Amino acid sequence: MIRIYADSTNDLSCELIEKYNITIVPLYIRMGDRTVRDGPEFDPEAMYAWASAHKTTPQTASFSPGDAQEALAPAVEAGDDVLFFGISTDLSSSCASFKVAAANLDYSDHVFVVDSRTLCNGIALLIIKAAEMAREGKMTAAEIWLEIEKLIPLVRCTFVVDTLTYLYRGGRCSAVSAIAASALGIKPKIIVSGGKMSVGTKYRGKAEIVARKYVKDMRHELLRADKERVFICNSGVSQSVLDVLTQEIQELKYFNEIIYTRAGGIISSHCGPGTFAVIFLAQPEN
Repeated sequence: MIRIYADSTNDLSCELIEKYNITIVPLYIRMGDRTVRDGPEFDPEAMYAWASAHKTTPQTASFSPGDAQEALAPAVEAGDDVLFFGISTDLSSSCASFKVAAANLDYSDHVFVVDSRTLCNGIALLIIKAAEMAREGKMTAAEIWLEIEKLIPLVRCTFVVDTLTYLYRGGRCSAVSAIAASALGIKPKIIVSGGKMSVGTKYRGKAEIVARKYVKDMRHELLRADKERVFICNSGVSQSVLDVLTQEIQELKYFNEIIYTRAGGIISSHCGPGTFAVIFLAQPEN
């Protein structure tokens, strides 16, 4: 049997975690003297209220090798192979912790770690593909790992932030950039590629207008994407913004499935409120 494990930064809903039988190993979020685990039960809105009241943002941390060993124990006992999906190693040490756990359990030959080189639903896309392959029962864990490695460069993960304050506090952008963006009312598009984040188009205007322009700017890419699914993720936006994103995607009449997710604790702690994203897989070039 092949088991799928992942850290909590993929932001899959409880329904999808259950549907694809994913074991989640949560990262940690520290707010002052209180440390909690990330996961679907985490309340980002309460975190935002705390951040506003304390004029700071939470600290985040990977799980320990000990946490991973505890999570791995059932797979080891059953003698199952494991595929683990983690956030980019440029952003967290979850992949490294999982590898250490497998080595400590003398189980490395059965554990295949996927450094997604992305985050959030970019990881989710890879997880679902792997889960579908595993269910077909035609491939070994090693073969699935190799196929997933081919898909990683095809992940298209971008998001638009309402404020750079959270990225600045988390060390992901400079104070000058954050201040300038705030003063000019800029809502930058953040591009995640090769495990790192960079700034793309700088939008201005109401969130609904920005959301429409953001999707229209990706129209060519979207119409050349893997048709199976597209994710629309947000960290707390109005229904009107979600309606705009949905309308723009639906008007393409292209994707078989639109999946809506709410960013979890780790992603929300770094991107801040008002963030939205459209995430998909590109088609491989012939």
